[in-house]
Amino acid sequence: MNKQFLIGNVCGDADLKSTPAGVTVCSFVVASDRRFRDAHGEKVTDFFRVQAWRQLGDVCGKYVKKGMKVAVIGELQARTYTAKDGSTRMSLDVNADEVEFMSKADEKPAEKRQMTPADPSTFEDITSDDVPF
Repeated sequence: MNKQFLIGNVCGDADLKSTPAGVTVCSFVVASDRRFRDAHGEKVTDFFRVQAWRQLGDVCGKYVKKGMKVAVIGELQARTYTAKDGSTRMSLDVNADEVEFMSKADEKPAEKRQMTPADPSTFEDITSDDVPF
C-alpha cells in the first residue's frame, strides 16, 4: 500500500494547468516540519510537491494560497526530470486523493483563548428516557 499523510504550510500559490486532453491539474508545494531538530538545534523541514487532478485540482486551484495550512492524503510517486544544467534528478511527489484546508491563507496562528466556564444555572436535568440511544 502506498499512502502518504502530511500536514504543512503551502509554500506558494497553487499553479493550475490543463493537459492537452483538457484534464486539469493543480500543483503546489507543502512544507512539513519533522518532530526532531538536527545536530545544530535547527528545525528539519521537508518540502513535498503535491498534484491534485480533475475536480480536486479545480478546487485547489481556486482556494490554495501561500501560507495556508493543509492536510494532504495521497500516493507517493517517484519522478525523474532533467534539470537546467542537464543533469537527471529525481523528485518524490504526492498525487493527492484528498486535500483538507485547515486554515485560510491570511489567517494568523490562533492565540491562546481564555475559556470561560458555563453557568450551571442554565443547565437542565434530563432522565435516561430523554436520551435517544
